[in-house]
Amino acid sequence: MISLTESYAYCTALAKSHYENFPVGLLVPAEMKSHVHAVYAFARIADDFADEGYTSEPSKPVTTPTEPKTEPERLAALQDWEEQLLNPDRLNHHPVFPAVHDSIQKLKLSPTLFTDLLSAFKQDVVKRRYQNFAEVLDYCRRSANPVGRLVLHLHGYHDPVKLAWSDQICTALQLANFWQDVSVDLLKDRIYLPLDDLKKFDLSEEELFEKQETPNYQRLLRFQVDRAQAIFDQGAPLYDSLPFPLSWEIKFTWLGGSTILEKIRELDYRTLTARPKLSKFDFLRLAVRSLLP
Repeated sequence: MISLTESYAYCTALAKSHYENFPVGLLVPAEMKSHVHAVYAFARIADDFADEGYTSEPSKPVTTPTEPKTEPERLAALQDWEEQLLNPDRLNHHPVFPAVHDSIQKLKLSPTLFTDLLSAFKQDVVKRRYQNFAEVLDYCRRSANPVGRLVLHLHGYHDPVKLAWSDQICTALQLANFWQDVSVDLLKDRIYLPLDDLKKFDLSEEELFEKQETPNYQRLLRFQVDRAQAIFDQGAPLYDSLPFPLSWEIKFTWLGGSTILEKIRELDYRTLTARPKLSKFDFLRLAVRSLLP
């Protein structure tokens, strides 16, 4: 049975070493870092169950020793992850769970935020098309918004207005990621572009898979980018309502997502053959901008 200290150490190691990691918990108070790492580790491993390969490199904590799973196996892994979350007394827990359960108890975090994340990950395994924007927003509500709410709750904020602003930033960030990764998602047979918008702009799925960056596709992406930016703007008051350094972290996130949208514009919305991304210089520039009024 892994100790609580060992569990938190495992989560911290994962947060510091995972391949997709942006420094996690870098500026949070020292007493809060371990809880941030526990929440991150829970979500990171669950996302890997749903979507990615698994590492067995000695320098990185092992999430699972196997290669990517079949759909039924992925769903079973996520279901087991949920059962471990909801049953603290279970004996055969993954090493992250003593820390996760301790953080939930000490900080009075709602398990619903964690199960919402898992429901989105399960959906990613089986759902590859979205009929309309309402379906996309529902996915964002469960895949992205809980993360922002957990960040605020970890820092002691429960104000409904702040939570609503956070939801808007997180939803817009998820949308920016979708429109950044259209070509990547097609490789997984996933299309987050709403099917009714494809019809509205006279596009077919075949054109997407053939990477036909037609004027219609560019108009569709412009529509999606503008809609995502409007949602970002609705959430912008959040960072000015918070004290430093949390305000810096939220503004950095907001600027990062908005910059991704700007890079899509600079590509003239041609994201079927290119993937816009932030450079190290961009990160440095945005970190400085986040400090300015």
